[in-house]
Amino acid sequence: MDLNRRWTVLLPVIFISYSLSYLDRANFSFGAASGMAADLHISPAENSLLGSLFFLGYFLFQIPGAAYAQKYSAKRLIFFGLIGWGLLASATGLISNLTLLYIDRFFLGVVESAVLPAMLILQSRWYTAKERARANAFLVLGNPVTMLWMSLLSGYLAAGLGWRMMFIIEGVPPIIWALVWWRVVADYPRDASWFSAGEQQALETKLTEEQKNIPPLRNYAAAFKSPLVIALSAQYFLWSIGVYGFVIWLPSILKTRDMSMVELGFLSAVPYLAAVIAEVSIATWSDLSRRRMVLVWPCLAVAAAAFYGSYLLGSTNFWASFVLLVIAGAMMYAPYGPFFAYLAESLPRNVAGGAIALINSMGALGSFVGAYGVGRLNAITGSPGASYVMMAVALIVSAAITYMLPRPPATA
Repeated sequence: MDLNRRWTVLLPVIFISYSLSYLDRANFSFGAASGMAADLHISPAENSLLGSLFFLGYFLFQIPGAAYAQKYSAKRLIFFGLIGWGLLASATGLISNLTLLYIDRFFLGVVESAVLPAMLILQSRWYTAKERARANAFLVLGNPVTMLWMSLLSGYLAAGLGWRMMFIIEGVPPIIWALVWWRVVADYPRDASWFSAGEQQALETKLTEEQKNIPPLRNYAAAFKSPLVIALSAQYFLWSIGVYGFVIWLPSILKTRDMSMVELGFLSAVPYLAAVIAEVSIATWSDLSRRRMVLVWPCLAVAAAAFYGSYLLGSTNFWASFVLLVIAGAMMYAPYGPFFAYLAESLPRNVAGGAIALINSMGALGSFVGAYGVGRLNAITGSPGASYVMMAVALIVSAAITYMLPRPPATA
């Protein structure tokens, strides 16, 4: 029985789709660094809010989107999402009115809000527990991989064509890619024309067997009150403060040193190259050892230490601080694979979609706090030192919560 086609047909399409969502949320950092605020006469406070409003929309619509994906169709939801976020992303380059930009960024977050929960729900129907960390890591790898090539591409586009054309051009690929998504992806193995009947049956039997080890929960309300879900929500909220404070403002932090947009693009790409290597390594180790959260908390603790080290260095040594930022970025991304595998292995299927959406929505709220907080602290103090401390504290508390979480029944 050959089940490898899930890895060669389905997963690349999922990976590219998630990557495109990341392109259209994170390229704002290059717009901000290439003169967008100056051209539109946006104050530092307004720029911080503009950079973070995406996450407010992202936070508010997580659970409804995930509920739709679980009850009806993740495939249909993401198909229309690809078209919607492509149009809204391109519109960022066409708008000059600040109020309209606020609305555009907020609705970009709304349209993208269900992407990650829907993708995780979809993958829970296609990959077994032994495969899940690698499959989820490959999905979330779309984050640092996109940041890697987006940093290079956006640097060139912003330098050569300006920030407006950068946004317009980078919003087009998701609209085209929606056709590929609709053609290839299926909500369940039994719906995939490229998957044989024998393969469909074998996979669904394995997945059904795994669910027998997970204690059931009555409904979403019971799941939301679960101590495990509450702890995971707090943990992911704090983790996301660090990740998105870093992602949204890294180019602006590096731009404090005089350099061209192309040079900025290359430097901004380095942490994400390190993150790709770290994420693949940790996910592979997780699936081989069947360990999950024991691989997550040390990474977050190292990232916290790296941010604190950057704070201690101050502005006296750019390159030493840059090396620590590379370490922080890599370590924040490294444990995503085992983390999302842990969610799938700890939550019963009937409530997994809503519970993951709640956890991810708290991550989105943390992203809002990180993006807004780092932007405001940098603007007020004139240096990234205070924001390094904020991200370090959030990550070390997240690591402590992670350390205390129980092992899932599927891997005990």
